[in-house]
Amino acid sequence: MNIIQILAQELSATAAQITAAVELMDDGATVPFIARYRKEATGGLDDTQLRTLSERLQYLRELEERKQTVLKSIEEQQKLTPELAAAVAACDNKTALEDLYLPYKPKRRTKAQIARENGLQPLADLLLNEQPQDTEAAAQAYIGDNVPDTKAALDGARAILMEQFAEDAALIGGLREKLWREAGIHAQVIAGQEQAGEKFGDYFDHREAVCTMPSHRALAVLRGRNEGVLTVSLKYQPDETPITEQSEYEQIIARQFRISDGHKWLKDTVRLTWRAKIFLSLELDALNRLKEQADSDAITVFARNLKDLLLAAPAGRLTTLGLDPGYRNGVKCAVVDDTGKLLDTAIVYLHQENNMFAALSAMIRRHQVKLIAIGNGTASRETDKIAAELVKSLPEMGLHKIVVSEAGASIYSASELAAKEFPELDVSLRGAVSIARRLQDPLAELVKIDPKSIGVGQYQHDVNQSQLAKSLDAVVEDCVNAVGVDVNTASAPLLARISGLNQTLAQNIVAYRNENGAFASRKQLLKVPRLGEKTFEQAAGFLRINGGSEPLDASAVHPEAYPIVAKMLEKQGITAAELIGNRDKIRHIRAADFIDERFGLPTIIDILNELEKPGRDPRGEFQTASFAEGINEISDLEVGMVLEGVVSNVANFGAFVDIGVHQDGLVHISALANRFVQDPREVVKAGDVVKVKVIEVDAARKRIALTMRLDDETGSGSPKNRPSENRRADKGGKPRQQRQQQIGNTAMADAFAKLRK
Repeated sequence: MNIIQILAQELSATAAQITAAVELMDDGATVPFIARYRKEATGGLDDTQLRTLSERLQYLRELEERKQTVLKSIEEQQKLTPELAAAVAACDNKTALEDLYLPYKPKRRTKAQIARENGLQPLADLLLNEQPQDTEAAAQAYIGDNVPDTKAALDGARAILMEQFAEDAALIGGLREKLWREAGIHAQVIAGQEQAGEKFGDYFDHREAVCTMPSHRALAVLRGRNEGVLTVSLKYQPDETPITEQSEYEQIIARQFRISDGHKWLKDTVRLTWRAKIFLSLELDALNRLKEQADSDAITVFARNLKDLLLAAPAGRLTTLGLDPGYRNGVKCAVVDDTGKLLDTAIVYLHQENNMFAALSAMIRRHQVKLIAIGNGTASRETDKIAAELVKSLPEMGLHKIVVSEAGASIYSASELAAKEFPELDVSLRGAVSIARRLQDPLAELVKIDPKSIGVGQYQHDVNQSQLAKSLDAVVEDCVNAVGVDVNTASAPLLARISGLNQTLAQNIVAYRNENGAFASRKQLLKVPRLGEKTFEQAAGFLRINGGSEPLDASAVHPEAYPIVAKMLEKQGITAAELIGNRDKIRHIRAADFIDERFGLPTIIDILNELEKPGRDPRGEFQTASFAEGINEISDLEVGMVLEGVVSNVANFGAFVDIGVHQDGLVHISALANRFVQDPREVVKAGDVVKVKVIEVDAARKRIALTMRLDDETGSGSPKNRPSENRRADKGGKPRQQRQQQIGNTAMADAFAKLRK
């Protein structure tokens, strides 16, 4: 199959859909633009399908390019046969291709090559094909100047056969998959590292099937190995199997080359090939595969959490006081107006409570503050307590206080962007500005921070960094374009995430806006330096202009579709201002009446939906958790307490919940619901407000175990508190409950080790 056919099969789409999408991408169209404004061409492929298509397209094109390189190399060696060319063409992944190429790949001079130069290839062929029992006699005829005795002859022949066995593509491919399905990983602590590597304690003697190992455990074990705490190896046979017995893998090699059971020399050659050559290579392949899968899973978790965080509901355009808590350096305060403009700053100190209370009260009254955003770092609980007193003492202000994540605020504070935005402002105060703004509009503020620094990832520093960056950038791009931006108020970093734009164009838009005033229409964007027709086509639909000369510019209707709206207006005999937002008039419009060669039914329906609710925000309604009074530290918690909290992070093994103390608690996947849960995101996502019960508190190790199954008895690690679906037998014969409990123990340890660090 060609690339288009492969992609069509993988995405369950037609070849026409894939062809159209590929052509658009090759022409420079972005995923958000194609997903929203080219539905007719692609048959309605969504952004998730298009992202997958884009990644697979790149992989398959790289594979095709590599195939051509391989074919050229083999042809230059005059070893290319029609059968080999067909086998290369049929390869559907890079691993299989490299297996085929291995015998022909230029390599350093090997023992096998030296043996062939010494004329020992015929001896190797004789020993394999005829399998004489007297190998010494067979080797006698090959003694010469470079082969002094029969031992040297047999050693050379063995080197040739070992290379031949290890370079059989079909054999290696089969053994690789068998090893992946059946092998177990064994992690052990290195002697003397027990104390230094305490955080890896759950893996000091850990065994598990490699193919089913969850990503968080795989990454933990591999990190332990990289830090010199653990040794990690693959076991391909049960420990009780005597090493002298032939393994099943060796039997497969022997059968592949029709080696007799009674031929000891050939059997020894097979054993040496497997244990000294093939297994070592396949062990490395398996561990690399484990790492790649763990990376992929961890990156997916990170991307999903980031998306949930970026699309968290904004508190809205209200004057906000941001508080960045601290003990020694004080609580940094910043007031921003409803547009995010900085109005006032101050530093107050917790040990001067009366002065702090008076200063904050004055700032709130002076600027008519409506929201107080409190960073969740050190001293947040003490700061939150004073904020609660402010809310009570100033009822006429209608104040609301919310604790928000301050992850990445310090990175933004020290960034070049923050320095340009607030050149005269102290670095410490910039963090308070960021905290205030991220409550007003999380998306607009968080795009200024490297996604990896936002703190919703799992082993984020251990995964493939380029793959992580690419995935997270895609998430940010999708989120920003799903919401859209006001071109007259958006920052350059926010504009740079819009389809078709980049940092340079975003800066040019801001510079033009500063010099010429607010944009009156989308068409005016074409006057921005270096913003041409092609870029305008990609970006215009995601840029909003409120109160401009064209009412449609405030909506997600693309300028290219304005003629369609004009026809609707003409048929209705009304103006755009009269139609936009008028549900009754819009419902009287028949979408089918406006279909033409360029715009089909999907686009017409999108236009009508947008006219009904112009510029609608896809984000949900803002909600906050009410933290329990008097619960400020782990020591304040008691087993059995039912509390309200906010989901701060979701991992494959469960969800972390902020319940108002310095450490997040963990709701293990088995305690998320009264049913079996395959993926925690089926139940919760970052930012959700949830009720939880405290089932275990370990203040010494700063561990809090929670459950969302409020009818669970305290100390609920017991099987009777687990849903029956979680007690089914798994494939390995262990009861589901037992396996979940084992996973829970190590997952909890991973999670809390990370929190403790």
